[in-house]
Amino acid sequence: MKLTSSSFPENGRIPIQFTCDASDFSPSLDWEDAPENAEGFALICEDPDAPGESPWVHWVLYGIPSVAFRLAAKIPRTAEHPSGLRQGLNSWGRIGYNGPCPPENDDKHRYIFTLYALDNDISLAPEASKEQLLEAMEGHILDTAQVMCTYSR
Repeated sequence: MKLTSSSFPENGRIPIQFTCDASDFSPSLDWEDAPENAEGFALICEDPDAPGESPWVHWVLYGIPSVAFRLAAKIPRTAEHPSGLRQGLNSWGRIGYNGPCPPENDDKHRYIFTLYALDNDISLAPEASKEQLLEAMEGHILDTAQVMCTYSR
């Protein structure tokens, strides 16, 4: 499975509109070569370079339908979507995506988006934590893919 983004280049700098320094929109993500028997997908975005609590969780997303092959940019920060998509809580305690927001004058941070192909549809309620999602996915992950970007102020 391969995960890419038309919003930023692999290992490149994420544009400011996807960070807390501007609109803080979620970026678009596309995937291909998912397992044919995938019943759904989940996504976690985190910053392993964050001071203190590391990794810092930027996005917890699950209930992505098995027929999906992309997430459009600017997904609203609501707990549930008509498609069945559900969003969890990030490290700020907020629903949905909050983008890169590293401390001023800190070194460049990495932001890793990990997509999980699952053999079942996660029946987790909205507003779950990363830890709750990982527990629910245990034993059900068929494949994973990652794309990484960077940001500094």
